[in-house]
Amino acid sequence: MDKKNIKNYLLLTFASLAFAGSFIAVRVTKNQISSIDIGFLRFAVATPLMIMVLFLTKKQVKIPSKKDILPLSLLGLTGVTFLYIFQFTGVHYTNASTSAVLINTNVVLIAFFSAIFLKEKFTLKKTTGILLSFSGVIVVVFGQMTNETIVFDNTFLLGCIFILLSAVCWAVFSVAGKNMLKKFDTITLTTYAFILGTIFYLPFVTTDIIDVVQTININVWLAIIYLGVFCSIFAYLAWYFALSKTEAGKSAVFLNLIPVFTIIMSFFIGETPTMLFLVGTILIIYGVYLTQKG
Repeated sequence: MDKKNIKNYLLLTFASLAFAGSFIAVRVTKNQISSIDIGFLRFAVATPLMIMVLFLTKKQVKIPSKKDILPLSLLGLTGVTFLYIFQFTGVHYTNASTSAVLINTNVVLIAFFSAIFLKEKFTLKKTTGILLSFSGVIVVVFGQMTNETIVFDNTFLLGCIFILLSAVCWAVFSVAGKNMLKKFDTITLTTYAFILGTIFYLPFVTTDIIDVVQTININVWLAIIYLGVFCSIFAYLAWYFALSKTEAGKSAVFLNLIPVFTIIMSFFIGETPTMLFLVGTILIIYGVYLTQKG
């Protein structure tokens, strides 16, 4: 494995770690602000900062043409607007463990879409690695479900559908984004996706958003800043930079690390690991290894 690959894999691991922290941040705010509002405020913070990063790092900003508006809008909708509306609403109606399993179907979806639209090879090793990693995610999550109760009612099933739609959004965002990286650099592409995604978010925001902003406390603001800066700017840039250098299918398998990191973080608030957790972790790591070799 050369140094360039190591750099890309470290960036993908960092992105997964930052995304994992978002579950903890949202958990802190769930009783004080709605899922729609927290998603909007996340990008209300991230988008201006992303525009600032763009102008500080680029001497000349590439302006999109008319034919770029549609694919850029697709990135905004799938990578920002619908992604977090579906995900945060789905978590509200299900539970953390079920959501983590369903969200990680995006790994399989990205590899599948990449094989169809990007003509990436779907080798036996890559297929085995993806399946092992996803199996590891299921083992890890169910190994930590001792404190959760699942009720299979209509509301629960609706939440599952929202989570699956969120997974589809991230898969489309990743595959379509990789294609757009042929024309735009990482920073420019992410900035345009954030701007359009934030604009498309406006119709879904509650009418009393100004009152909400005035009443939230410092802990919620810290969570919003974490979501806006680390999970949105740093993680998205790391993800897209690595994606521009690595096959989408290979990059996607690192998303399986998100529930592992989330559970590890949750240990600091009183949860303990199980033997199933250790088994699942081994499956995920070996699956990542096989996918890279594939």
